[in-house]
Amino acid sequence: MSRGVILSIQGRQSYRGQEPDSIELVSEGELSYRDGGWDVCYQESELTGLAGVTTTFRVEPGKVTLTRTGSLHSQMVFEEGVSHESLYETDFGALMITVTATRVYYDIVPDGGTIDLVYEINIENTEAGIIDYHLDIRAKE
Repeated sequence: MSRGVILSIQGRQSYRGQEPDSIELVSEGELSYRDGGWDVCYQESELTGLAGVTTTFRVEPGKVTLTRTGSLHSQMVFEEGVSHESLYETDFGALMITVTATRVYYDIVPDGGTIDLVYEINIENTEAGIIDYHLDIRAKE
């Protein structure tokens, strides 16, 4: 089962020593159910600075995995209170990042739903900041 959806995305990044940065955007995407979990997929835009990147949220019991492919490659796993390391690969090189989720909430049904993530990020073993990500998903009319 797969259906077109409208995604309302709100992100807030608070990096050490900098003013918090917020972004809000609306994008078309796809919601599908497979193997006991939900996939929410969309194309990034110039607004996010990630044009040419496909972003997929995989929602499974107890965790959310964020995968980006295209001009960069990364996979971040979010489980409350658990740290996960991953490689963040760009055309300019790769960085080792560690994410530790302090909030992982999702409620998804065939007509849409919500994903909320709050996580701390470390880049190359250095504390970088806190990211708060909210995604509303609704079926296209």
